Amino acid sequence: MTKKRVGVLISGSGSNLQALIEACQQPDFPAEIAVVLSNKADAYGLERAKLVGIPAHVLSHKDFGTRDEYDAELHQMLNRHLVDVVCLAGFMRILSDGFVARWHDAMINIHPSLLPSFKGAHAIRDALAAGVKVTGCSVHFVRAEMDSGPIIAQAAVPVLPGDNESKLAARVLEQEHKIYPLALRLFADGKLTVSDEKVVISAS
Repeated sequence: MTKKRVGVLISGSGSNLQALIEACQQPDFPAEIAVVLSNKADAYGLERAKLVGIPAHVLSHKDFGTRDEYDAELHQMLNRHLVDVVCLAGFMRILSDGFVARWHDAMINIHPSLLPSFKGAHAIRDALAAGVKVTGCSVHFVRAEMDSGPIIAQAAVPVLPGDNESKLAARVLEQEHKIYPLALRLFADGKLTVSDEKVVISAS
């Protein structure tokens, strides 16, 4: 089995990265993590990668004059590691349209809401403020518009009486750790196609 090579972009603790690492350690998993890149030197996800021997590098956006220059180097680093698919795992930067176009239908993201509801950086807080009874998380292909793109997988999480942002976020995160590896497996197995900006999952 030729495994798909994954590049994971992070900015923080890397708990979703850890879920992907553990999935890729399974012998039958059709993907392997080729490189982890972070825009922040203190991101704990870098340590998670190094602990299991995955190449991990810091590419600070502060070292570049423009977003396009940064994204061009990011693209080159991914190419140097022969990456087939990019997974965003808490990467707290808006990517340029050009970068997104280069990785069209080959870059996926995890977001803590049932998209298209509650886009943006405060999805859990916004769900609580709206009074919804169910929220959740989504894995989707990345498009130029933030938190948009064809949806690959979702998981619903009930909003319970007495929930605050941290309690609800913890339960949503548990589901993120399940559906992100699932979505990556579907991609790496070649079971995902995009038709009319909707994901079609092959049963075979």
